[in-house]
Amino acid sequence: MRRLARTCTRMLPATTGYLLGAMLLALPLTTSHAASPIEEVPSEQTEASLDLPEVPLSSASDGQETVGKESTLFEEIPSVYGAAKYDQKVNEAPAAVIIITADQIKKYGYRNFAQILDSVPGLFTSNDRNYGYLGIRGFNRPGDYTSRVLLLIDNHRLNDAVYDSGGPSTEMPIDVDLIDRVEIIKGPGSSLYGTNAFFGVVNVITKRGRDLKGTEVSGEASSFNTYRSRLSYGNKFSNGLEMLLSGSFSDSEGHRELSYPAFSSINNGIAKDADRDNLYYYTGKLSYGDFTLLGGHQWRKKNVPTASFGTAFNDNRQNTLDERTYLDLVYQHEFVNQLNVKARVYYDRYYYRAHLPYDYAGTGTPPFTINKDSSEGDWWGAELTITKRLFDRHKVTIGGEYRDQFRQNQSNADREPPATYLEDKRHSSFIAAYLQDEWAIADHLVLNVGVRHDQYSTFGGTTNPRAALISTWDKTTIKLLYGQAFRAPNPYEQYYVASTTFKASPNLQPEKIKTYELVVEQYLGDHLRALGSLYQYNISGLISQTTDPTDGLLFFSNVDNITARGVELALEGKWPSGMEGRLSYALQRTENDDGNHQLTNSPQHLAKANVILPVITDKLFAGFEGRYTSSRLTLAGNSASPFYILNVSLFSQRIVKGWEFSGHINNLMNQKYGYPGSGEHVQDVIDQDGRTFWIKLKYRF
Repeated sequence: MRRLARTCTRMLPATTGYLLGAMLLALPLTTSHAASPIEEVPSEQTEASLDLPEVPLSSASDGQETVGKESTLFEEIPSVYGAAKYDQKVNEAPAAVIIITADQIKKYGYRNFAQILDSVPGLFTSNDRNYGYLGIRGFNRPGDYTSRVLLLIDNHRLNDAVYDSGGPSTEMPIDVDLIDRVEIIKGPGSSLYGTNAFFGVVNVITKRGRDLKGTEVSGEASSFNTYRSRLSYGNKFSNGLEMLLSGSFSDSEGHRELSYPAFSSINNGIAKDADRDNLYYYTGKLSYGDFTLLGGHQWRKKNVPTASFGTAFNDNRQNTLDERTYLDLVYQHEFVNQLNVKARVYYDRYYYRAHLPYDYAGTGTPPFTINKDSSEGDWWGAELTITKRLFDRHKVTIGGEYRDQFRQNQSNADREPPATYLEDKRHSSFIAAYLQDEWAIADHLVLNVGVRHDQYSTFGGTTNPRAALISTWDKTTIKLLYGQAFRAPNPYEQYYVASTTFKASPNLQPEKIKTYELVVEQYLGDHLRALGSLYQYNISGLISQTTDPTDGLLFFSNVDNITARGVELALEGKWPSGMEGRLSYALQRTENDDGNHQLTNSPQHLAKANVILPVITDKLFAGFEGRYTSSRLTLAGNSASPFYILNVSLFSQRIVKGWEFSGHINNLMNQKYGYPGSGEHVQDVIDQDGRTFWIKLKYRF
């Protein structure tokens, strides 16, 4: 019932989505390779935007892949924008940062956002065959719709205003072919971003018109009768106008049959034709002078085979529909006195609807009652950020944000016979101010401190600081980090009611986290980089989904205090031949302070290996990826078995002018594995796909 699984959207009507697909931005991206820890981006960067940094790691100016120093060696340290809201080198950022480039996305064969995130040290995903969920540093709670990681596209917030959701699977409103790079910034980010930046920030930087310089068309086919297509156009014109317009479509029948022994009394536990996944999305960028307009629209419909939320099993009418639309107008100008001003105003809309068949009579045979679960959110906001170099050694950022969430509606009702269980209409707002100072204490020592205060119309105010002491010399960087963050309770957690599954929790308070971390980065010659992170975080008042033993209903409560400790190790390498790779290992222990019980869905060990090998120099590449995930505790107190996944891919370019070919096999060894179910599932573990494949052709003209 609830929204059956989670998030996303209805944003504007579908017709508006078509309109959006016809406009939208191309924010310029630029990298500043500063000589000192706080050197300002050069004032002659008239096209540059501190909003969308350009890092020459993924694509050449003609859109084709190059093999050269910038793409294969560590002599040029990449930059990150999302850690401080301006360009800085990753080793100077007040956080542990990992960057995934477009080049890596192509050569490893990633076809959805979850696959990208699964390659990152310390991150792990799960999927309940309706939505995807992101775990980070040992934390991924049942019923959490990835609300504790802030997800951005070109620095625009995607977490919605009803569920706070930021799904990493096919519900992510971006085609991975349009991604230029992904910034994964670990650690509390509320000192700059406010709510949802609890464990970190994931910022997706998309390509610009100049990266395409023409039209691209692609098509692919994969397992389960899945077909995808994309048409994109991008260019930068002589008058300074730059644009990128793109539309994508995907249709998947999914599994014809899925077996769930928990429902063995119904059709022998077989769910038939109940796994379909259909979606389309439009994305656009337009930029001219100091102004940039970006936006997107996504529509996704997913059939749900798991009979979650107590619905009737093997009824393929059960589905969820999500729509999301966003628009963001940005003005940014850098003045000659090293004063950078950025202002933005944005609008978002999302719509969710689920059709849920219920066997209220308990007969086990149709006709069943169809329950409609829906939510609708609309919000707009504005933000002003000013960055100024002061006294040679200070780089000060001051900013303010206002957001008006003027529609946060939820409803739940049966169709025939008609019965209404929930009709909740709400609105809320907040205003925030933040201040950050990057102070170069000495030539090799920087102190970065910041604080943000958020004042909500619902629960009041919260203040969250961050501090980082960063020492860099030669090829070694050491960071001592401290940060606090919060997540505000959302309307779903507070007010959702469903007849047989959920009840309201209106008195929820924000949950809070304090994190302590030591980060060491060591460059080993021109080809290797070693990274290590040792951390501890403490969560108080965690909002957790639980079951009331008196009535069996699910509800949310500030019941848990959590302590976690962990270590993350990684070794990255790049060579002039085009070979590159990464080895990583994460050891994490996350416990409830009440009895020191390990959290559910929290693997203790994550080991990953990635390598790209040039088969034919500059033309044909092979990618290999292996991921080991240790067992996870389920809600029933059992264990989801550990598993090892091996993926292989092949990518070719320049063999035939204008054409690219890709092929990928996921789970090559056909490993059987599953993820722990949430409270709305009868299944203790939800099995995942075995061996799958896809092939793709792309042509540029």
